[in-house]
Amino acid sequence: MRRAGLGDGAAAGSHGYTNSGYSVYEEENDRLTESLRTKVSAIKSLSIEIGTEVKNQNKMLSEMENDFDSTGGLLGATMGRLRTLSRGSQTKLLCYMMLFSLFVFFVIYWIIKMR
Repeated sequence: MRRAGLGDGAAAGSHGYTNSGYSVYEEENDRLTESLRTKVSAIKSLSIEIGTEVKNQNKMLSEMENDFDSTGGLLGATMGRLRTLSRGSQTKLLCYMMLFSLFVFFVIYWIIKMR
């Protein structure tokens, strides 16, 4: 019977040690779980902010694309008009510029000659 008493005491002692060991592990687990929960929450909020920023950037890029398209159309129309203008009246314009240059030259020559 004495043996049973020793066995019970040893079992109770090891059982108490085991419970306290589990308690330490449970506390550490709880602490690590809370730390992990905090980190996951931070990552979640960061990913939500990144998603919002991406949506805003995509909206801005879409608006810029529309602006560039309309500007490209306007520039294309202007270039077409300039081509039409340069093809049709290039010789007339050159003649007018030459006549104007000759007129200015003669006026300057006449002013210098008169002094």
